[in-house]
Amino acid sequence: GLRELGYVEAKNIVVEYRWAEGKIERLPDLATELVRLKVDVIVTAGPPAARAAKEATVAIPIVMMQVGDPVGSGFVASLARPGGNITGLSSLAPELSGKRLELLKEIVPKLSRVAVFGTSTSPDNAPSLREVELAAKAFGVTLQYLDIRDATDPKDIETAFRAASKGRAEAVLVLQSAVLNSHRKQIVDLAIKSRLPAIYYAAEWVEDGGLMSYGVSVNDLYRRAATYVDKILKRANPGELPVEQPTKFELVINLKAAKQIALTISSNVLARADKVIK
Repeated sequence: GLRELGYVEAKNIVVEYRWAEGKIERLPDLATELVRLKVDVIVTAGPPAARAAKEATVAIPIVMMQVGDPVGSGFVASLARPGGNITGLSSLAPELSGKRLELLKEIVPKLSRVAVFGTSTSPDNAPSLREVELAAKAFGVTLQYLDIRDATDPKDIETAFRAASKGRAEAVLVLQSAVLNSHRKQIVDLAIKSRLPAIYYAAEWVEDGGLMSYGVSVNDLYRRAATYVDKILKRANPGELPVEQPTKFELVINLKAAKQIALTISSNVLARADKVIK
């Protein structure tokens, strides 16, 4: 996105990358480190990173991405007039969670019990879970919520799948979470091993072998974030740049994964997919 706007790394822009490796507790130190470097703008992916940046500085502009509810999370005063030093893009994470349950119900028509993996300490978790609960009520589906707060031990994920099996889950729905994302491959593999249809919130999960995802195009959010960086570097006030809603959504289906769990996906669902992995 920056390249398209004329920026070339190491020529007219320098990018300092920091990654917490899924360990949310590291984010405050990483944000403080960037503030000490006196960067011109901080770009964050996800609510925990945005929170860490917000607490580290009120002076350096922050461009947030993948935050489901920027107003409810306290990052901005309103979408139209953010105020303060934060602006960026909302991901509508909570609102899309109910749609994911609907898609699960479409590929497994007799679905009655679903295990929901989430992280209660993630800001978008509670509103996302509420949306799933509303959808579950409409579809007559019983939910089993499994809270995974700390997945530093791979056995935590295995324990969650054992609990899902014990609860007679017929499918899995994964809520957006940095903790879960850091163990993406393990979750995907265990879902296949358990022969459980699973739906995720981002295409990366399906590219790693997962069955299906529905959500905002993360690549599109990142590209659009570049336009905010460009405006801020040209002296725009972040508090006066409206927060944008996502415009591109994608349904990704992995037929290889479907075959592994002996699941046939209807042609109606496949026809609506933006990408099918064979």
